[in-house]
Amino acid sequence: MKDNIIFIGMPAVGKSTVGVITAKRLGYRFIDTDILIQEEEGKLLKDIIREKGIEGFLEVEDRVNARVYTKRTVISPGGSVIYCENAMKHYKEIGKVVYLKASYETISRRLNNVRNRGVILKNGQTLQELYDERTALFEKYADVTICEDGLRLEDTIQKVLDELAE
Repeated sequence: MKDNIIFIGMPAVGKSTVGVITAKRLGYRFIDTDILIQEEEGKLLKDIIREKGIEGFLEVEDRVNARVYTKRTVISPGGSVIYCENAMKHYKEIGKVVYLKASYETISRRLNNVRNRGVILKNGQTLQELYDERTALFEKYADVTICEDGLRLEDTIQKVLDELAE
């Protein structure tokens, strides 16, 4: 049963925005797993990271994402879900994984304060280093890759729908 769509990609790539509109166009439900994590923990992502550390946060993220059982749903997990083996194995089993890809320059321009968004950065790690590290993992898990550089939101959504229709 692979009737779900899971968007992966860097923070600020538009996983939630593209996800909500894609869900509406397909008549699917939409789930943002960052919200599920915040509801379960009763805290903002940045506070969970501050209190539990990176490893503790990833344990929570892995657990919450690996428990998402749904049908005909667009799922938007946080960008760090690709570090969560159980969650990614689960997502590959229940849906099609769509990598929304944008260049480092695009991501850098869109992101204002990385830490306030609840983005996991190791001590001393730059955004460029994070981008390079995650890109390989996004590519590893992706069933479909949509490059959105230079595209308007509507164009990105149409590319997603076209790819999924094939």
